[in-house]
Amino acid sequence: MKARQKRLIFVLLGVVAVVGASFLITKAMQGNLAYLYAPEAVLAGEVPTGKVIRLGGLVKEGSLQRSDTKLEARFVVTDNRGHEVTVVTNKILPDLFKEGKSSVSRGILKEGVFYAEEVLAKHDANYMPKEVTDILKKEHTPTTKTIGETK
Repeated sequence: MKARQKRLIFVLLGVVAVVGASFLITKAMQGNLAYLYAPEAVLAGEVPTGKVIRLGGLVKEGSLQRSDTKLEARFVVTDNRGHEVTVVTNKILPDLFKEGKSSVSRGILKEGVFYAEEVLAKHDANYMPKEVTDILKKEHTPTTKTIGETK
């Protein structure tokens, strides 16, 4: 076998290895994808049943129900346009999770109910821990005067 043939075989094996690795990486990444859907898309039937997806929206006021004996919690996610989806989870809810706030849940849709294996709570950009807020109020009390006030 000549040197040129050896180089050609080496290059071909390298190309085959790169293509094979790319295929395996692509397949592995597809298994981890979870698209984000709104309640409207869930109710319209646009969501694949039995596949892991993410459901995002606002937690409806007064909808949170916690079990007395189990870790299970039920709540309704809405988009404030009349579209609502019931979410059931048996995981611990995050500290920032509250009714009326945004949440993103990752799980599976079965028979019109979303079973979440992970629930994330979103907070606004102005979030500040309670301790820091208390310190700022204590140390920086504003001394504002209104027009016409004498003191």
